[in-house]
Amino acid sequence: MWPPSRPSTRALVVAAAGFVVLVLLALGAWAWSDAQQRRVQGAYAAVMTRVQAAEAADAPAASKAAATRDLEQLLARYPSARPVPQAAYELGNLRFALQQYPAARSAYELALRRGASSLIRALARSGLGRAWEAERDFARAAEAYGALVKDLDPRSFLFEDALMDQARALELAGRKPEAVAAYQRLLKDLPTARRADEVRIRLATLGTAAR
Repeated sequence: MWPPSRPSTRALVVAAAGFVVLVLLALGAWAWSDAQQRRVQGAYAAVMTRVQAAEAADAPAASKAAATRDLEQLLARYPSARPVPQAAYELGNLRFALQQYPAARSAYELALRRGASSLIRALARSGLGRAWEAERDFARAAEAYGALVKDLDPRSFLFEDALMDQARALELAGRKPEAVAAYQRLLKDLPTARRADEVRIRLATLGTAAR
């Protein structure tokens, strides 16, 4: 019928009560989420403090292994936490230091899959290249470094070393023309590169003059 009748007093009371319940549930969920986030942050902070100590040059292997286990347990306990990409990257570094190269690659790949920041993404790609290179798989190392170079702006402070790493891996893989092209690109894109003299030496060794 028109005009529509107003809701009954009982309906209004029930609706109001329902709204209050929803608000209370939302506040409870927010409080739980906030408390959970604080617990996660506290757990990560405690582990990362131990990780930093384990990454010191003079840290014993036992310390690195213990920190590795701490990170593995942390990632298993909080697999969806915001710091996962950085924790995975640090785990890759510790595994690399322990010469666990396949496991290190798995950690770096996890950091990439979980939406790492631009810096962590670049460092994880570099880690992948280093892990392949440590196993003397220079072709795959060159591929990993090449992906990093594509991901970087030439103005990035990481670009010079990334391109140098790619050129070196290509050279070690026996792909001389590609290595020469990478070395020459470095001189072209970065005429004031701090490693320019090293690049010219490599080009001379490969029988090619610097352009």
